[in-house]
Amino acid sequence: MPIHGFLNIDKPTGLTSHDVVARVRRLVGQRRVGHGGTLDPPATGVLPIGLGEATRLLPYLVEGRKTYQAVVRLGVTTTTDDATGEPLATRPVPPLTEDELRQALAQFEGLIEQVPPMYSAVRIDGRRLYELARRGEEVARAPRTVEIERIELLSWQPPLLTLVITCGKGTYIRALARDLGAALGCGAHVQALRRTQVGALTLETAVPLAALEAEPRQLAQALLPPDVAVADWPRVDLDASAAQRVANGLPVPRTLAVPRARAHGPDGRLLALLAPRGEHWQPMRVFRWST
Repeated sequence: MPIHGFLNIDKPTGLTSHDVVARVRRLVGQRRVGHGGTLDPPATGVLPIGLGEATRLLPYLVEGRKTYQAVVRLGVTTTTDDATGEPLATRPVPPLTEDELRQALAQFEGLIEQVPPMYSAVRIDGRRLYELARRGEEVARAPRTVEIERIELLSWQPPLLTLVITCGKGTYIRALARDLGAALGCGAHVQALRRTQVGALTLETAVPLAALEAEPRQLAQALLPPDVAVADWPRVDLDASAAQRVANGLPVPRTLAVPRARAHGPDGRLLALLAPRGEHWQPMRVFRWST
């Protein structure tokens, strides 16, 4: 029987997100495994892994807020905007106070325009930026609107500052460090990055990949139900007749004035995601947990 649900993996440094997926595939013995919210190889922390039908819920899980703890090194820029890249320039770091740093950080809170790093998975004309960067090519990148909800300064020990960043999807912490360094006139890059939250998944409940591989019997305890991805959506409980209609992709009468909802069948399991259409709910994604 296939396994359906989520694993909240504490990704170790040095692995790509795809590496983690490959190792989980071997661990669970099934092909249908995916990840949400890519982490660069040097980064660690929360990496959501979907199993089976739950992979279809990954987009909804990662649309929530993300939180990172980043150590930013002022005074040095690199080719990748993190510590894995080659140094580009070194400049003296001004004698900054914590208040001055907070003022500089405040300009990056809210909706901002951010240019993706060259070493990123963004596609331009069908090609990944990192593929072009590895060939020594630099191309113009259009800025993207991202939302940074809050930046907290945890510590300032020149030239290192430690930040906690809460942001929306699509935000590059490396780009934030690059732009902060430019605003301060000395340049900067991310020295270390750890993701502490993705939506409902937090670091406190994350499981190290090595621990699961060492003791596969922990998998059952670590597995989270599929509906954790949409736990904050309004819930609609259906009787057997309505559940059968929804399972067949047919609409059912709408009872809530909300923009979306999750439908559960008589057995309590997540059955479908619903969108309003007039006076009815229209199934927009139906789940088959038995396949």
